[in-house]
Amino acid sequence: MQHVTHWDDVEGLRRDVGHLVATWRNLGRAVGTEGVGVQRIDVEPGRWSTPAHVEGASEEIFYVLEGSGLSWQDGAVYEVGPGDCLVHHPHQEAHTMCAGPAGLSVLAYGHRVRHGNTVLPRAGVAWMYPGYVDVTTIGDRRHPFNREAEAGEPEVGEPAPRPSSIVNVADVEPYVDEHSDSLIRDRDLGSAAGSSRTGISHATIPAGRLGYPPHCHSAEEEIFVVLEGEGTLLLGEEEHAVRPGSVVGRPPGTRVGHAFRAGEVDLVYLAYGTREPNDIAYYPRSGKVSLRGVGVMGRIEPLGYWDGEP
Repeated sequence: MQHVTHWDDVEGLRRDVGHLVATWRNLGRAVGTEGVGVQRIDVEPGRWSTPAHVEGASEEIFYVLEGSGLSWQDGAVYEVGPGDCLVHHPHQEAHTMCAGPAGLSVLAYGHRVRHGNTVLPRAGVAWMYPGYVDVTTIGDRRHPFNREAEAGEPEVGEPAPRPSSIVNVADVEPYVDEHSDSLIRDRDLGSAAGSSRTGISHATIPAGRLGYPPHCHSAEEEIFVVLEGEGTLLLGEEEHAVRPGSVVGRPPGTRVGHAFRAGEVDLVYLAYGTREPNDIAYYPRSGKVSLRGVGVMGRIEPLGYWDGEP
């Protein structure tokens, strides 16, 4: 599976159903992620992204790339623009987005959680605690987008003051980490907006410098999207040039370390990942192992499988 691509190379799917008009690019699938995903959604001027919805298990994070618009949340609306990060928790407010006159482009992140509902295909119902609900086959004319279109466009009033779950990158203080040839300015947008099960950071590597040292994860899955500048992705012994729109997927358990180095200009990217308490990070250059759930880091000596056996 190719774990590096560019969003221009990912085929878009345009959905045009009533007030819902947007083009979707499944970036996560294109780079082989398994437990998390990211879609680029380009909403056309004055139109809406999705049916208003509440996730049952997944935490969603949105990052505004371009344009402007409104975040609709349980009837209240909030203005959003470039650099804004929005967090939506499961079982909380229903939400969707409406584009302004110049359109709205966002990255929509989420982790793929199996809901575990039981479907009775012949009866056309599914068990969703505490009762049964009707099942509509995807692709049927009763697709949820069609049903949302029939319900009509949501009412929009005056924008309200933004809640703490919406932050702008310019308002989040960076954490600066420097050692030897590594230098990185990292803004933890996810924590600032209240995410708990997943996280997203806005990272800047100055020109010519390395970011975090090469490492790989046992349980945490990461997706990187380059926003500005140019540089190199170090992937084991391989090197890949990256530029704005480059997307990198790092599923867990690959045993291949990754890192970024900026080129002649600063490299700016978003790093999204799950927060797994049992994750172990390995740093192949130094032999360090980080038991991240308990906050312990040590160094081990790599050995062959039969080393020391009689």
